[in-house]
Amino acid sequence: MFTHVHLGSNDVPRAKQFYDALFAALGGAKSWKDVERDRWFWAKDGMFLVVGDPRDREAAHPGNGITVGFAVDSPEQGDAWHRAGLENGGTSCEDPPGIRDDSAQGGCYRAYLRDPDGNKLCAMKFMGAIKI
Repeated sequence: MFTHVHLGSNDVPRAKQFYDALFAALGGAKSWKDVERDRWFWAKDGMFLVVGDPRDREAAHPGNGITVGFAVDSPEQGDAWHRAGLENGGTSCEDPPGIRDDSAQGGCYRAYLRDPDGNKLCAMKFMGAIKI
């Protein structure tokens, strides 16, 4: 459905450390630096995350109402993802990590973080019959 997500950062080395830790908790991802601009790419499961200078060269700021979701294989992997984020400059937001009783979805694990630039992230795993 999507090819990539681009998140702006005002401190790209700090953002790289943060996202390297998140992807390590998810089993790894291929990463590389853009040779023309100050931004990094991570590739996993046919999709890309790009973090770096906004294209318009203005200061980066998080979008209100935007959340970037990361698929996890289990609540334990989601907890590891959340810990890795906190240990590398992220902050917890929303409710603590755990399974939400969403009757329409049969339960769903979610863990929320804000990256060092304030972008909102969520690790998610559907626990019921619905699969995406």
